[in-house]
Amino acid sequence: MFLDKTKIKIVSGKGGNGIVAWRREKYVDKGGPAGGNGGKGGDVYLVATEDMSTLMDFKFQSVFKAENGENGYIKTQHGRCGKNLYIKVPVGTIVKDSSTGKIIADLNKHNQTILAAQGGRGGRGNACFATSQKRAPQFCEPGENGIERVLELELKLIADVGLLGMPNAGKSTLISAVSSAKPKIADYPFTTLVPHLGVVKKETGDGFVIADIPGLIEGASEGIGLGHEFLRHVERCRFLIHLVDLTKDNPVNNYKIINEELKKHSESLSKVYQIIALNKIDSVDEETKKNYFNEFKKYSDDVFLISAATGENLKEFMYFVAAKVDEIPKPVIETDVEEDDGAYDKDDSAYSIYKADKHTFIVEGGKIFRLANVTDARNTEQLYRFQNILKAMGVFDALKEAGIQEGDLVKIGHLEFDYLF
Repeated sequence: MFLDKTKIKIVSGKGGNGIVAWRREKYVDKGGPAGGNGGKGGDVYLVATEDMSTLMDFKFQSVFKAENGENGYIKTQHGRCGKNLYIKVPVGTIVKDSSTGKIIADLNKHNQTILAAQGGRGGRGNACFATSQKRAPQFCEPGENGIERVLELELKLIADVGLLGMPNAGKSTLISAVSSAKPKIADYPFTTLVPHLGVVKKETGDGFVIADIPGLIEGASEGIGLGHEFLRHVERCRFLIHLVDLTKDNPVNNYKIINEELKKHSESLSKVYQIIALNKIDSVDEETKKNYFNEFKKYSDDVFLISAATGENLKEFMYFVAAKVDEIPKPVIETDVEEDDGAYDKDDSAYSIYKADKHTFIVEGGKIFRLANVTDARNTEQLYRFQNILKAMGVFDALKEAGIQEGDLVKIGHLEFDYLF
């Protein structure tokens, strides 16, 4: 089964909590704080691999979670960091953030890796908060939560040659004759329901990849038939083989219809070099072959008469195709990849204040939000520390400028408090 579009949910690891602990050795007077830090949560990465050719694996597993960091220990021992999670995807996978629709990666090279979600920071133990004035801090920090997001994966096959044609033109027969691929072959339209890849071996020992795309019909670019779903797979090909069935009523018109559908799908795709292969010559007479050969010469200099079923002229045709693979370089496809802010827990000191209603003010910002997340509202010492940080950052002055009045409510993350002059 072939799958070229799917959604997955990824969750990076939560940071481990710091702890409150004290030294209690027999001969150490007033040992002081000894709470260790929590470990960082595991990151989530996407890795492109040539060992996969479909997104089918994600049909059976769509939620991926990295390991959480361990909590800190006594004697200032830090917790272990969570293991990173590496998710393998096929080469040619485009990754989108489902919430924003932004393309965040185009994984078109083997072993290309992107960070999809950063693990949460580990919380600090009370040993980190000891100072000359405060020698016995009674608080620690919880670990930060991981990042949870939904990603859309879209596969564009990486093939050297794309094979196009009307339904039942003989594409499956051709690819099975020149490679080890075994697509379904039958005498009715749309026998190929999914793209197939076939590797053609050359005399030099290396090879090239042909992609067999399900048959196109008129209106395919608007959703009619099957081929429109898979046109994206020929966008990265060096060139196209346009297979024409000579046994049909109007082969020239069929050729024009498919080229028009290519143009509607993508202007650049319609300009890709094509080799015209006139197929099923074993089923037509010599005069018909000659007439159509001359007719198609008007559209391309490279026209071949072949029979995929009997193998007639197939060897010479594939020699020419192999030479063109060596001659024509792979196209450079520019994908609009945007900076992936969603993968990171941003570390900035900027903040913003806005009025939710007449008596409620909300403060937002990377650093402030993180500090609020690791502040325990039940711990007075932590609240004093958080208040001093807000004052040093100028948040209270900014609230005054925004028009806050005594008794108004201030919200910062999960923390809520009444403003007092």
